[in-house]
Amino acid sequence: ISNMAASRLEINFIRLLCRCESIASEKRGETEWRLEKYVGALEEMLVALRKSPSKPTPEVLTDYTRKVDFLKGLLEAEKLSSPTEKALANQFLAPGRTPTISSERMPASKIVHMQTKARCTGEMRNELMGTVSWFSETDLRHRGGVPLDERQSAAELDAVLQHHHNLQEKLAEDMLNLARNLKNNTLAAQNIIKQDNQTLSHSMRQADINFEKLKTESERLEQHAKKSVNWFLWLMLILVSFIFISMILFIRLFPRLR
Repeated sequence: ISNMAASRLEINFIRLLCRCESIASEKRGETEWRLEKYVGALEEMLVALRKSPSKPTPEVLTDYTRKVDFLKGLLEAEKLSSPTEKALANQFLAPGRTPTISSERMPASKIVHMQTKARCTGEMRNELMGTVSWFSETDLRHRGGVPLDERQSAAELDAVLQHHHNLQEKLAEDMLNLARNLKNNTLAAQNIIKQDNQTLSHSMRQADINFEKLKTESERLEQHAKKSVNWFLWLMLILVSFIFISMILFIRLFPRLR
């Protein structure tokens, strides 16, 4: 990204993102706290970047979000206790698709992803070898130091592999149940929203009908009021005319006394 086209906030975001990807590529100890703090700061800067008047294009923002989510998922995966769980969680991580800076040939997040996968594979191999060694030592103690033959070693290795396979199946089943529950909750929410929309539509139609009825009644009342005024006016004219004619007849019939 060109520095001239990027805002100061975006430049600082890119620098911190590069720093986080660099730290993530290194082997960190349990006391390492910087990456988690830096990722939290990246989230805040990403929110501010979305609200900025000079924000980047939607495609660039999507890739930034993808990289920050990748780092968050990486931290959450590292907190898991079992190497198998770490490896499974690492499979679901999605690194960025484009380089953060122009000097990168491959996106740094993809390199971090490959390194993490290799590290998890190594930890699983070490755990597997440790378990096989434990089985071997236990069997040797029970047999008084007699070495295991190849068939027994293969059986123990199959048992360990089956144990890890069962763990992976359990995790996959848990994730499937979680996805199923999420789907059911989503469908239930959609049904509730659909019912609310139907109720709202019915209320709006009823309001329109009531408005039309009110308009009709108002017109009828207005016409009735006009008719009442017209009848009252004609009645007053007739009454005035009658009084006037009566007075003339009275004067004619009864002349003024001398």
